[in-house]
Amino acid sequence: MIKAAVVGGSGYSGAELVKILAGHPGVELSAVTSTSLAGKPISELYPHFTGALDLTFSTYAAGLAVDNDVVFLALPHGKAMELAPGLKAAGSAKVIDISGDFRLPAAVYETWYKQKHAAPDLVDQAVYGLTELNKDKISKADIVANPGCYPTGVILAAAPLLVAGLVEGPVVANCISGISGAGRALTEATQFCRAAENVSAYKVGGIHQHIPEIERIFSELTAKAPKMVFTPHLGSFSRGIYTTLTMAAGISSLTALNDLYKEFYAGKDFVKILPAGDYPAVKSVAGSNYCHIGLAVDVRADQVVVMSAIDNLVKGAACQAVQNMNLMFGLDETAGLKQVGLYP
Repeated sequence: MIKAAVVGGSGYSGAELVKILAGHPGVELSAVTSTSLAGKPISELYPHFTGALDLTFSTYAAGLAVDNDVVFLALPHGKAMELAPGLKAAGSAKVIDISGDFRLPAAVYETWYKQKHAAPDLVDQAVYGLTELNKDKISKADIVANPGCYPTGVILAAAPLLVAGLVEGPVVANCISGISGAGRALTEATQFCRAAENVSAYKVGGIHQHIPEIERIFSELTAKAPKMVFTPHLGSFSRGIYTTLTMAAGISSLTALNDLYKEFYAGKDFVKILPAGDYPAVKSVAGSNYCHIGLAVDVRADQVVVMSAIDNLVKGAACQAVQNMNLMFGLDETAGLKQVGLYP
């Protein structure tokens, strides 16, 4: 059994991670930490664990790296990089970071996140954990940077065209995230009266911190990497991310486009290419580790349209982290992750 600890289990992604690990057949979940809730049962914060999980939040200690095989860091940006060096120095546990602290070179991180990076040496060791594109490197990694939720939806939607060298010009991405993507802390934007029955854009005009992450992976997939025009939106649903990409891609046949995507994702269990004329929906993937992709060709405008849907807390965070863990420990990539989503 793999002994696992979750650092920062009180947030939505952390709670989702706890749920997945607790049901994983190859994992013993030994500790879930929270600075503010130490000593309290997890079920007190998240009642859906009542009767299913008898665990109490504990305090953090670098000794978690001695007592466990893997430590998940489910912390806000800026916190994981403070703890990761101590964990690596204290023990041999593998580290999987769900924040953005290890996804970018230190200098790029500092430019976009507006803070000094505390562990630049570990950044150089971290492997980007998008399993469908980086399986071999992940399987040999000691520290993995779990991708962001928006980047997961965008990169999976764009990758086949990028690798084929077909994208011409910028990729225009319009993405809508559910309210849970903003985290558990209430803000003005997530108050019910403002968020309910509403869609609103934010961080428009090339300033969102996920842009350099996406463009970095684009540059690894194709020799002539396109720029991103990225507009994120907040939608009035609990979980999910819907991505619509529009780009010139030198392909005018929907059949050829579908064939390209099916061939690229053949054998990738969690990416499903929908039949021509069918389009994804966040409701179809909620609670699951699946990414659904739909395709269209706008012949009049000479544009390709690619749509993807994921659950931001699952494929966009917790389940993808466990998918990475499975690879790092030589397990079947799908172990503990084949659960069907929630419907209705």
